[in-house]
Amino acid sequence: MDADIFFHHRIPRVLLAFLVGGSLAVAGSSLQVVLRNPLAEPFILGIAGAGAVGAVIVISVPGLSVHFGPFSSVQLFSLLGCILCVGAIYWLARSPLGVSMNTILLAGVTINILCGAAILLVRYIVSPHLLVAMDRWMMGGLDIVGYRELSALLPLLLPGLALLFLQGHALNQLAFGEEMAMGHGVNVASVQKLVFLGTGLTTAAAVSLAGPIGFVGLIIPHAVRRLSGVDHRVVLPAAFCLGGAFLTVCDLFARTVVAPTEMPVGIITAIIGGPVFLRILLRRSRDV
Repeated sequence: MDADIFFHHRIPRVLLAFLVGGSLAVAGSSLQVVLRNPLAEPFILGIAGAGAVGAVIVISVPGLSVHFGPFSSVQLFSLLGCILCVGAIYWLARSPLGVSMNTILLAGVTINILCGAAILLVRYIVSPHLLVAMDRWMMGGLDIVGYRELSALLPLLLPGLALLFLQGHALNQLAFGEEMAMGHGVNVASVQKLVFLGTGLTTAAAVSLAGPIGFVGLIIPHAVRRLSGVDHRVVLPAAFCLGGAFLTVCDLFARTVVAPTEMPVGIITAIIGGPVFLRILLRRSRDV
């Protein structure tokens, strides 16, 4: 029994926490450079909100709860919502001059608001006994059994991470401004597209399986830059390791603080990330 718990419950959960936390941290590190905003994080693009809409639709219609190989219907609909969101943002941000990062940011915020309204509508019309399942998913969780869910995570996660890791040198140049980066031979438009695509893939994969776990992509990049400097060839791998370790520890705390039950890990990350977000915001306002 101990071996079964260890190999089929604990190890898959730790692996999921490490992959999700690391992926969100890498996406946040890249977005903060491309958007030139220290408060940027993966969920600012509205991807998490779109994924949440897909998930609550499935939860509200019990007949849709089926499995397709390693994928559950909740995961598939959440993934579909994320992909549609990425496509919509890219379509809105296109212009003859390229992709506008400011438009991407504004489009993401707007989609987040629309998705929040859609979730409220579903909650209003759904049967009350299904609200608990919706709320539980919205809080984020890593409670998986076995490795089937992990195999469903990798097809989007690995290409997304590869795209982001390959931009380390270009992000170093882009950190000094677009004009400086272009002067050093960096194709800024191409780097922006690749970072946006990589962020969309990694965030969609993470959200579709673990739900909207916030603040990891915000606080970990700042911690890593304080520890390892600003070279993104080092920052990105370090952010992956630290983000994975951070979410794993948060999940350990969530499992044990109210044992024998467990607390959604999204609550723990929000409790930690909220004050850090305010500190960064206040420090930035003083600098201005």
